[in-house]
Amino acid sequence: MNSNSILQIKNVCLLIVLISFQIFPQLDSLKLNQYNLVADQITRKALTKKTGYKLLQELCAIGPRLSGSENSLRSIYWAKEKLENFGVDKVWLQSVMVPHWERGSVETAEIVKENGTNGKSLNILSLGGSVATTENGITANVIEVKNFTELKERQNEVKGKIVFFSRTLDESLLNTFAGYGGAVDQRFYGAMEAAKYGAVAVLIRSITTKYDNVPHTGVMGYVDSLQKIPAAAIGYLDSDYLHNALIENPDLKINLNMNCKTFPDTQSYNVVAEITGTEFPDEIIVVGSHFDSWDVGCGAHDDGAGCVQSMEVLSFIKELGIKPKRTIRCVLFINEENGSRGGKEYGKFVETNNENHLAAIESDRGGFTPIGFDVDTDSSTLNKIRSWLPVLEKSGITWIKKGGSGVDIQYIKNTKAKLGYVPDAQRYMDVHHSANDTFESVHPRELELGSASIAIMAYLISEEGF
Repeated sequence: MNSNSILQIKNVCLLIVLISFQIFPQLDSLKLNQYNLVADQITRKALTKKTGYKLLQELCAIGPRLSGSENSLRSIYWAKEKLENFGVDKVWLQSVMVPHWERGSVETAEIVKENGTNGKSLNILSLGGSVATTENGITANVIEVKNFTELKERQNEVKGKIVFFSRTLDESLLNTFAGYGGAVDQRFYGAMEAAKYGAVAVLIRSITTKYDNVPHTGVMGYVDSLQKIPAAAIGYLDSDYLHNALIENPDLKINLNMNCKTFPDTQSYNVVAEITGTEFPDEIIVVGSHFDSWDVGCGAHDDGAGCVQSMEVLSFIKELGIKPKRTIRCVLFINEENGSRGGKEYGKFVETNNENHLAAIESDRGGFTPIGFDVDTDSSTLNKIRSWLPVLEKSGITWIKKGGSGVDIQYIKNTKAKLGYVPDAQRYMDVHHSANDTFESVHPRELELGSASIAIMAYLISEEGF
């Protein structure tokens, strides 16, 4: 290689370095040292004291927290007291009217034998918001379909039958949330689509990555223009069993019995707490999660983990004597699972009071090992946040990329940046919306590194701004 070629390569390398500095602005060394020191302190505090993990144990001991339930209110008052004990500047409850649905004591699905008696029982869970069957249940033939296209093609076979939506979560995808998104339409819209053609009920294959027989619930919808028919999720193994049984006997019948019920809306609350900024108190950074859970398991990963992580951010700031330049506010949103009333109400509150929300960070992907943040913002702000990666790496964060944020914070208008905290999600759909979602399924180090990641991000936004 001649000298001219070497010079050209050097010039190209220099140009790349200069461009990278323009695209990814760098922190100066003094700030970097300061931020690294604080990030180290936060991470060490998280891993040694485990405040969030202890809080999660207490929260899970209360039980599941479905909106409108007694446990939900108990949890709300518990969180308010804990946040007050942190010594933060303000704590208050924001009034929210929420749906009130109860599963009831009867949930059975049994294959009917040729002599008319009940045979094998199938593990089911009513979908959230479902209507009940009649007192003696519904006995009907079953038709299996994979999707709404097949349902429409076979519409003449549907009337008077139970529709079994058997499409699995696509496990070939690396992103389990993408797999979930590809299957969840049959859960939410299944009863509506089946009712168009005269179905009497629907069964949905549980949306899970775990090869067990624990059914996974979740919200479903109705429209007033169509008959409201019962809907339930069926366990993974029993879904396979039913699929094979229908191949052997296409005339198979099931007796489905459910006594769930919807009650009038009831009073509930968002829990809000904040530490006031020292220089720009009117610029607010939200760290938040949804406080409700489904009524099986105890909602440890979904979303007890995110709630205690959001609470722990304020705890770190107080215990380490950090004086944030901007106000950091923890919001525990009620009713994300079956209505998002909490997120909507908080959004109205922000708009009515003309508050300036600089950023909002949501944690709603479980208490697993941190890997990154999805950020909904402009390219300039995204590049600035990316420049903080050397600091965020202290808690295990390895990437920042453009993407969606969270269900509840989407209602906060005119926010400069909305961030979704992203832990490793390979095991999330094992527990999601099921009895598997227990305190024992959460690892303390994984949970606490998530708390540290969110706290470091909130601290950096507070110090640097946009």
